[in-house]
Amino acid sequence: MNIKKSAVAVLLVSGLVLMSGCDQAEKAAQQMLSKTAESAKQAIDDTHKAAEQALSDATGGLVEKEQPEQENKDSSKAI
Repeated sequence: MNIKKSAVAVLLVSGLVLMSGCDQAEKAAQQMLSKTAESAKQAIDDTHKAAEQALSDATGGLVEKEQPEQENKDSSKAI
């Protein structure tokens, strides 16, 4: 009977250890995804800045940057 009780205790403890490991893996994955998302956002921002600079260089600075609010007002008037 003691062997069965010991086996049950071992199974319960191993289950707790496994669940603890899963939580740690989940946290690590969330941190990695967060870092990846931040890196992607930075890359997009850098690309956007470079594209704006290239457009400005190509047009000699003649193109004015239109405000997003102005675009929204213009599009809502068209409807």
